[in-house]
Amino acid sequence: MDPAAKVALLAFFIILTVMRALTARNEEKSEEVVNRVKKFAGHNSQENIQDKDRKKYLLGLFSALFRIFIPHKLLDRIEADLVQADILLKPEEMIFINLAAAIVPASFALLILQNAALAVMLLPIGALVPQVFVKNAKTRRIRKFNDQLGDALMIMANSLRAGFSFLQTMDSLSNELPPPISTEFSRALKEMRLGTPTEEALRNMTERIESDDLELIVTAVNIQRQVGGNLAQILDSIATTINERVRIKGEIKTLTAQGRISGAIVALLPVFLMVVISLINPPYAGLLFSHPIGYLLLGGAIISEIIGIVLIRRIVNVEM
Repeated sequence: MDPAAKVALLAFFIILTVMRALTARNEEKSEEVVNRVKKFAGHNSQENIQDKDRKKYLLGLFSALFRIFIPHKLLDRIEADLVQADILLKPEEMIFINLAAAIVPASFALLILQNAALAVMLLPIGALVPQVFVKNAKTRRIRKFNDQLGDALMIMANSLRAGFSFLQTMDSLSNELPPPISTEFSRALKEMRLGTPTEEALRNMTERIESDDLELIVTAVNIQRQVGGNLAQILDSIATTINERVRIKGEIKTLTAQGRISGAIVALLPVFLMVVISLINPPYAGLLFSHPIGYLLLGGAIISEIIGIVLIRRIVNVEM
């Protein structure tokens, strides 16, 4: 078989696998609803139940085989990132999405455009796109969570002063505030109601949300539960500190906006020019991938890009 045909067949198989994995949960939910309706309507749903069990068995077998060849540390790290970004995917599904995003554009450039240089460039870029999406979703969620913490602490302090218990206070937060803070407090509250100790449930929440402000709150609550004290007053002090920190971060972000935009332009401009040149004049750009000096130039360009990105990020990022 032709190598190009092998690449196309592999890409097609990966796309089908990703689509099947992403739709598996929706199919299970739909089948569960249909089985319930048929059960109450008097229809026999034994065949549907057997099909559902068969699909679950095949998916479980596929997941087990997949985990044999993938390091557990990598899967655990991917799972933690997905949980923190609140993306309802399994680690295996995310890896397949990365493979599809890397292979499909490269196969298109190789088979349709007949441009090997562009295919080589699109391979790592496509693999990084899903990771960048997950990282951005995680960053946005943590930022939104931190912005809501000040209001949440005020509600908690007022509820405690009104005589509510700590569990009732968390319940009011999960009902009155918007996501993501209501979602996280609701998860912690469900864990407590299922028998998980309060300290462990709060610690699990800090693992799902990488926030220094949340760790400060959890530490204060745990200390108060052990030694006692006025928790409402402590939360008021923490709320004032968090609100001031959010205000200062907003000012710093505004002042460093020009530097961040300049860094993004400087980082993306060489890649954009390389893609354009590869489309306009493929033989001209192909020398970089066929000549030893071209390899040296590409290596130097990549190293320079990385150094520039790191330096710009260190300049515009102000730690607080």
